Parts: sequence; structure tokens; C-alpha cells
Amino acid sequence: MNALAIDVHDLRKSFGARVVIDGLTMQVPEGEICGFLGGNGSGKTTTIRMLCGLLRPDGGSGTCLGLDLIHDSASIRLQVGYMTQRFSFYGDLTVLENLEFVGRLYRVPGLAGAVRAVMQRFGLADRAGQPAQELSGGWKQRLALAACVLHRPRLLLLDEPTAGVDAKARREFWDMIHEMSADGMTVLVSTHYMDEAERCQRIVYLAGGRLVVQGSADEVVHSANLVTFEATGPGIERAARRLRHLPGVATAAVFGRDLRLAGLDRAALRRAIDSLDEPGLVWKEVEPRLDDVFIQMLNRQEAGT
Repeated sequence: MNALAIDVHDLRKSFGARVVIDGLTMQVPEGEICGFLGGNGSGKTTTIRMLCGLLRPDGGSGTCLGLDLIHDSASIRLQVGYMTQRFSFYGDLTVLENLEFVGRLYRVPGLAGAVRAVMQRFGLADRAGQPAQELSGGWKQRLALAACVLHRPRLLLLDEPTAGVDAKARREFWDMIHEMSADGMTVLVSTHYMDEAERCQRIVYLAGGRLVVQGSADEVVHSANLVTFEATGPGIERAARRLRHLPGVATAAVFGRDLRLAGLDRAALRRAIDSLDEPGLVWKEVEPRLDDVFIQMLNRQEAGT
């Protein structure tokens, strides 16, 4: 395993009486793309802000890029790029002016050349004079990413960076992430999109401010011990509606022409299937997918189990 870019133990953070991070321990090796998953309110954004030195943990310890999370937060911030959930650059400044402003904050050497290079890399050169507020969502995303890597950080923290952009822009964004990872940059990216999570080398799943599972996508799916069945044929919507309320059924969802049924008890699922009066359905057991596991974990979090 590579050296650890992120290595934290028993992190804790509260806001008043509300505990947001409750004993979080996680590791991310250098050079990996790590997907950060969890439902709303699970603590992902708070964790990211602690990792980049914007929030001070109430307890616990650890390092980020080999620097102490508590005592070296200022040094960590200089070596990290942080892309927030919302576009946070100046709408009345042009693309060029925004990048120059960020570059001056970080005292980037050879600023003019660095800005030209990053605009070229992210396809922004033809939009250099365009005010940021006039950019579409996908181009704002590119500008934000360019600004985050202008100072050549060793670690990139991305907080739901592709929310609200189209599928083509999301794919192009992820192609850029993989290019930067190939150059040695470590990336921690929070996302609700399972196709994006599957593009990560490692997945960390949070619930209630605690680590639930971490590993590759295959390891996470395997560790869930989920059993899934798939049905095709007429009446899948009626079947899904009935199955959701039967014992042992964690999820029953329609995907196009298929109905996917998931749970932890194979026998209970078979009993649920046998209880249906839908003779036209053809059932088979299939391998669980990451989205099946994610929905099951969300359901368990909401149920408090």
C-alpha cells in the first residue's frame, strides 16, 4: 500500500448538542480516488472541512498529507484543493480574473503562465473573458476545478462536485479527475451517483458520523451480504408495490423493464416472491449492485439500525 494521504482516528465534531462526527476512523492511500458516500446529514461535508483545516475537530487525531490535523492546519490548506458544493467564485469577474485572483492568494509562481496552462488543460481558454455568472453549470464546474488545482495541490477534496450538471459534463469531469490521479494526485470526492462511486478505487461510507464500511466497490458489495433477485414480465409495478411491505424485503424497485428485490434473508425473499399472484413474472437470482447496497444502508440509517 502507498503512504497514507489521509490517516485519521476517532475524529469527533459537534455543533452545540448535535453530534455530527462520532468517532470516525479512516485511511486513504496517496494517489487513490476515494468515493465518499452517505446520506444527507451523515457528516461528509463536516469531515471534508476538518481534513482541509477549515474546522477544528473536538476530539481525535490524525494526519493529512503527513501533517498533524490539529496543529498544522494552515500548512495543510496550502497543499489541498477544496471544491465546495456550491459555486463560490465571483460572478462579475471573468474566468481569467477569477483564476488570477486565486493564484495571487496562493502566491503561485509564474502566475500568468500557470493560469494559461490550467485554462488550456480544462478547455477554458476560449472563455477567458467571459464573466463567471454567464457560464453554464458544466463550465462553472470546470472553472471551480481549475481554480482548485491551480496551486498544484497534493490532495483534492470535492464535495458533490457534479450535482446538477448533465451526464456529458459529469463524464468529462470524471475523465479529468482520473487524469489528475494518474499524475499522482489523491482525490476524495463525495457523491450520491453510484456510477461515479464505481469509478473510485476506494469507497468510504458514513452513517451518523461513523464509518460503516470502506474498501473497493466489490469489497463493499460483498461485505453487505445482500441477496438480490430480478424479475421481468408484466405487472412489475404492482409486484414492487406489494413486495415493499413484506417481511425480509429491504428494497423492491423498478428499473425500466426489470424489478429488483433485495434483502438479507434469501428464504424470506423467496417466500415473498412465492406469495405474489403475478404468474407472468420470471425471477432469477442476480449479483447485488452498489446502488442496491447504498439504498439498503440508507434505509437502515433512517430506521436507526
